[in-house]
Amino acid sequence: MRRQRILVVGAGHVGLYAALRMEKKLRSREAEVIVVDPQPHMTYQPFLPEASAGNISPRHSVVPLRRELKNCTVVAGTVTNVAHDRKVATVQPIVGPPREIEYDHIIVAPGSVSRTLPIPGLREHGIGFKTIGEAIYLRNHVLDQLDVAAATTDPAVRERALTFVFVGGGYAGIEALAEMEDMAHDAVRRYYPELSTDEMHWVLVEATNRVLPEVDRDMGAYTVQVLLKRKLDIRLGTRLESCVDGVVKLSDGDSMPADTIVWTAGVKPSPMLDGVDLPRDERGRLTANASLQVVDGDQVVEGAWTAGDCAAVPDLTGAPGALCSPSAQHAVRQAKQLADNIRRVIRGHQPVDYKHKHVGSVASLGLHKGVAQVYGIKLTGIVAWLMHRAYHLSRIPSTNRKARVLVDWTLALFLRREVVSLGQLHAPKEEFTDVTPHIDPPPAVVPERVPVGAGRR
Repeated sequence: MRRQRILVVGAGHVGLYAALRMEKKLRSREAEVIVVDPQPHMTYQPFLPEASAGNISPRHSVVPLRRELKNCTVVAGTVTNVAHDRKVATVQPIVGPPREIEYDHIIVAPGSVSRTLPIPGLREHGIGFKTIGEAIYLRNHVLDQLDVAAATTDPAVRERALTFVFVGGGYAGIEALAEMEDMAHDAVRRYYPELSTDEMHWVLVEATNRVLPEVDRDMGAYTVQVLLKRKLDIRLGTRLESCVDGVVKLSDGDSMPADTIVWTAGVKPSPMLDGVDLPRDERGRLTANASLQVVDGDQVVEGAWTAGDCAAVPDLTGAPGALCSPSAQHAVRQAKQLADNIRRVIRGHQPVDYKHKHVGSVASLGLHKGVAQVYGIKLTGIVAWLMHRAYHLSRIPSTNRKARVLVDWTLALFLRREVVSLGQLHAPKEEFTDVTPHIDPPPAVVPERVPVGAGRR
């Protein structure tokens, strides 16, 4: 049997878990696995709020690819084009010329990016919350704003610095808002005698009339009540209209100056798919069947596989026509089934359909506060918070990362949370540049033109 080459595009939940599974289930003489991603790590996104709030180290919420994928080839770069008719992918490495990689099977799983809207000022003043870089930036920025407010004597500057606006009431928005407010509240109470926690203005803007659409309405209502008791400003049925010059204007007619605007209002498939010659639906997702093969109508595209946020995968446990939600819960399970299906095809068997009934959802609302709905059982408070931590601790890849996260949580029981900003991380060369003399480059030397025919005999 000829050795098959499997190309994995993207090392998120789908790419990493599928590669790990194939490492274990496929013999080296059966297949070679190549993983391409511009980042050297996989980010476990459910831990971003905890990393941003300082509950765990940011490095412990990411999984190094080369450390975990010991038997795979990892290529640091971006897939810019896939010509599946020739089974060739073009990869742009971090540095250097592009290269082509031939394959027998391809897993297209670049994931998703923030779904933004053409709102004036959003590009200049907003920040997303999907990457570890954004999480670290947000933490440093919020703590910087506390320093700004504590140092100024201008009431307008203080008000602007202490106003924090989060757009989007899904899990990402709710958890980011709750964890960051919890951190800032703790910091002001302990270390900023110049400030009062009542001066902070935390705002959640949600276009629909509910939060956490993944759980029942009563659980969403409970979440809103918890946040209101913490004096957070919850604006349901409200849209962000503009944030030009950092002035947030809402559809309810209210406006407020804010130096912190966080956008968590949904995701869309990665724009990397624009360079892939595979069929997509009206929302830009790759069309797939229940066995996670890319399909063109009813026709299977041989050798092409997909799953996760960028794929329209039928949900066999839902109503006819239902699709799997873009959640980590589905992505991890789809990745394992996808890897098993590729193994089955390589060994001459038929792939098996992916079928998983959504277990439920868990969310953290800050330290010792949470909400959970699992197998129809609804939990709140510290029990839900503990369930949230236990679930995600069990899901993050590798024993190494599990141990590091557990140590972080254990130390937090006895030591106070670190609330120092490392804002210089975002402009590390600024100080060095300021003290280094500027030297104008010497004028370019223009070679003397030799008259045509000069020197000829």
